[in-house]
Amino acid sequence: MCKLYQSAAHRNHWIAYVQGLGWLMFPARENGWEQRQPARGLDPLHLRQMPVRCAQDAGFPQHGYAPELDAELAEVA
Repeated sequence: MCKLYQSAAHRNHWIAYVQGLGWLMFPARENGWEQRQPARGLDPLHLRQMPVRCAQDAGFPQHGYAPELDAELAEVA
């Protein structure tokens, strides 16, 4: 499960929640997902959920697909 958010406090970044990885932030630009980092200290009052397709150009995983989760599951198996 992947959810995408905009933050009033981080206007140049997307905020994402990815099940198994947690809260992440990444630049709101082309291929920004490659520069993702853990997001800490988020205020839920500043977050607004957005359609996942809004961050498609940034490389955000669509339809809940996250390659990192596949790699983690393969290590466990």
